[in-house]
Amino acid sequence: MDRRRGAQADMTAEREPIGVIGTGYVGLVTAVGFAELGSDVWCVDVDAAKIERLRRGEVPIYEPGLGEMMARNQARLHFSTELAPALEHARLLFVAVGTPPTHSGDADLSAVHNVVDSMPAPDGHALVMKSTVPCGTGAHIKRNLKERGKSGFSYVSCPEFLKEGSAVADFLHPDRVVVGGDGDWAQEAVVKLYEPLEAPLLRTDVASAEMIKLAANAFLATKISFINEIANVCEEVGADVVEVARGMGLDDRIGPKFLQAGLGYGGSCFTKDVSALKLLAGNSGYHFQLLNAVIEVNELQKRRVVSKLGRHLGELAGKRVALLGLAFKPNTDDMRGASSLVLAARLQAEGAHVRAYDPVAEEAARALMPQLDYAESASDAIADADAVILVTEWPEFIQLEWNEVARAMRGTLLIDGRNALDGDAVRAAGLTYEGIGRRS
Repeated sequence: MDRRRGAQADMTAEREPIGVIGTGYVGLVTAVGFAELGSDVWCVDVDAAKIERLRRGEVPIYEPGLGEMMARNQARLHFSTELAPALEHARLLFVAVGTPPTHSGDADLSAVHNVVDSMPAPDGHALVMKSTVPCGTGAHIKRNLKERGKSGFSYVSCPEFLKEGSAVADFLHPDRVVVGGDGDWAQEAVVKLYEPLEAPLLRTDVASAEMIKLAANAFLATKISFINEIANVCEEVGADVVEVARGMGLDDRIGPKFLQAGLGYGGSCFTKDVSALKLLAGNSGYHFQLLNAVIEVNELQKRRVVSKLGRHLGELAGKRVALLGLAFKPNTDDMRGASSLVLAARLQAEGAHVRAYDPVAEEAARALMPQLDYAESASDAIADADAVILVTEWPEFIQLEWNEVARAMRGTLLIDGRNALDGDAVRAAGLTYEGIGRRS
C-alpha cells in the first residue's frame, strides 16, 4: 500500500473535523484535501449560488483533479451559507476568504474582518488563517478579539502554498507546511492535521509565518523578473536565455525553477504579494527598492512584445493579431494578473484587431475584456492573422502543426511569449520565430 494512503487510513477514525470559511481556490482545495485525509469538513460561503452548486457536486472553479477528489469525498463535505454548523461541529475554523489588493496596493482585509466580527463568544474555537495577509494581521486580530471579550479564541497562521493548475497535488504532496502560533492546543491540532502528509513542518510564531508567505512569493517573482532582464540583454548581445538559464540552474545555490523567461509573472498571488510586501515595508518606514524594480520589469516585459510586433509589422493599425491563450498560466481559468489583459489593451490601443482563443478561460476573460474578438479554436484565431502570439503555453498550442499554421496565416510572424515552442520547427514551416531572449 502507498505509504501516504496507509497513513491516511490509519488516522481516518481519529481525524478532527474542521470548518473552512470561504470556498474559492484555496478554501475549496483545502476543504476537499482534508476530506480526502478523512476529516469531516464544514464549508461556509456567503455566495448562496456557489453553495448550491457545491451541494450538487459541481466544482465552480477549473482545477485539474479537484472534481474527482470532491466526488470521492462528498459524504464528508458539508456546505452552508451559515456559520453555525461549522461552529457546532468543528473547533478549528480555517479562514480562506479573499484579500485582493486595494487601489493603494494594500491587501483588502474587509472579508477577514467580517469573519472575525462574526465569531461568537469564545468556547474553545480557533481561527486558522489560510488567507494571505500582511505581517502583523494576526497580532491585530488577537487584540481585536481580546477587546471584544473573546480572548479565549486561539489564532494560528497557516499560509497556503498552492499553485493553480497543480493545487490538488500541492495539497497532498507539499514541499513544506508552516504553522505559526502561540504554542497552544490550536497550533498542535493544526500540526496533527497535516502529519499524514509527512512533509517538512515548521512550527513558528504568527508574524514569521505571515512573512514567510510574502517573502517566498516575492523571491520567486524576483527570479522571474531577473531572468527576464537577462533575456532582454541576451537579445542585445546574441546570447540565448534558455542556454543561460540552463547553465545558471545547474548551480544548486540557484536551481532551475522560475528561470523561464517570458511575458512576466501573473496570477493573484505574485502580483498581490509583491505589492503587499513593498507597501508593508514602506508603511514600516523601509523603502524596498528591489521590489520596485521587480514590479517595473514585470510591467515592461509585456509591452516589449508590442515593440517586437512593431519592428516586424510596422504600423499596427489594421493588423490582425491572434492571441493563443488568455489565462495567466496553463491548467487554470484564472485571469487575475494575466499578461493577455495588458497585451490586448495595448494592441487595441494601437489599432490592431485582436482575436483570441483559450480552451478554458474564455468565460472569465469575457467578463474583463468584453470588447475582444473571441475565436472558437486555435485554428479559428490564427486564420488570416498577420502575427500570432503564444501567451499561455497550453499543451494544444505546443502541439500545433506549423505548416498548417503557416498556410492559415496572412503574415508569417510568430512570437513565442513563453519560450515553449520548437523554434527550428516553426522556422522550417516558413514562419518568422521570435522568442524572449532567444537567438534569431
